[in-house]
Amino acid sequence: MTTTTGLTEQLSATTLLRFATAGSVDDGKSTLVGRLLHDSKSILTDQLEAVEAASLKRGQEAPDLALLTDGLRAEREQGITIDVAYRYFATARRRFILADTPGHVQYTRNMVTGASTAELAVVLVDARNGVVEQTRRHAAVAALLRVPHVVLAVNKMDLVEYAEPVFAAIAEEFTAYAASLGVPEITAIPISALAGDNVVEPSANMDWYGGPTVLEHLETVPVSHDLASCKARFPVQYVIRPQTAEHPDYRGYAGQIASGALRVGEEVTVLPSGRTSTIAGIDALGEAVDIAWAPQSVTVTLADDLDISRGDLIAPSGSAPRTTQDVEATVCHVADQPLTVGQRVLLKHTTRTVKAIVKEIPSRLTLDDLSQHPDPGRLVANDIGRVKVRTAEPLALDAYRDSRRTGSFLLIDPADGTTLAAGMAGDSFAAETVKAVADDEGWDF
Repeated sequence: MTTTTGLTEQLSATTLLRFATAGSVDDGKSTLVGRLLHDSKSILTDQLEAVEAASLKRGQEAPDLALLTDGLRAEREQGITIDVAYRYFATARRRFILADTPGHVQYTRNMVTGASTAELAVVLVDARNGVVEQTRRHAAVAALLRVPHVVLAVNKMDLVEYAEPVFAAIAEEFTAYAASLGVPEITAIPISALAGDNVVEPSANMDWYGGPTVLEHLETVPVSHDLASCKARFPVQYVIRPQTAEHPDYRGYAGQIASGALRVGEEVTVLPSGRTSTIAGIDALGEAVDIAWAPQSVTVTLADDLDISRGDLIAPSGSAPRTTQDVEATVCHVADQPLTVGQRVLLKHTTRTVKAIVKEIPSRLTLDDLSQHPDPGRLVANDIGRVKVRTAEPLALDAYRDSRRTGSFLLIDPADGTTLAAGMAGDSFAAETVKAVADDEGWDF
């Protein structure tokens, strides 16, 4: 069997960090990502040649590194980011999946998509403009989605003569605001994405700054999917029953561990049925192991022959979530058609999809001014609000603040399969507190 020490070493060698970039228009998000890819030698020669050719057509002598992420034709023509551009790269210390998200107000839903799985958000600020309305909006979205780490990248420091007081004032204002929203960790870094200062290499122009570069911070920030201390959750994706002469009674449950760790011999509860058993075996990559962690894909066998199917959730009996048919959550509406009270939908939670009805929409949060609108009756594209949903079958939901994976869900249009809204179960965002903070500080939205 694989030892605990050996498996820990294997996981640490393949550490993955998902992060997203956000900021106002022209703050330099795409340029930062392009610089990060270029200076870390994570782009191919033909990609760089294509960027150089596109830059020449636009009359630029130097390659515009923003084009490495602005992949849509409309984005290249307008010089803005519309969709979420995903890029994959790696260094000797860590693998990365980055999402370059839009800065425009009308694409807030795209930022929610990009940041929903992120463990770190890089929020850019133009050093000349400081913290603006859209900066606060993106900080609010990061807080809403419970992103555990936020980096404030004060960009274009070359245009303010690398002045430390400019950086310090912006960092102080943003840190106070983000902390008031409940963001647990904020790291401020002064950079120039265009010149490369403090992106991959330390800047010779800012000797007053002694912190990490952007890449160094990305490589060393703690990754939250090291879930040994979290509650274990295993959504069943597939039931394996070969029914062969060699394995006539074999019954395995395959899927990806959503959080925590599973151990052979541990007593578990199967939800929503509530029946209990003991883990008899765990197979990972064709080998028997005595322990497995998220996000491994494994096959679990139980000591008892229970009626388990796709969509069921296996969890340790001492920390199993409660089941419910009444879901109250914060949702971000991502579809063009509205979400209305009384609407029949499908609710997809991990591997389980059930019928549901929207019973109530108690409030809508407008990110433009962080105001609450009670009983709006419906949510439209880019709206964030509270909903109450009644499901046809019980769900084993965690609170989103406890588990982003098993506390989240999707609302889907049963007619055509369109995703209507992304939901976060429980009281994941105290909008009233946000508004009170904004009023107290006298911010003008």
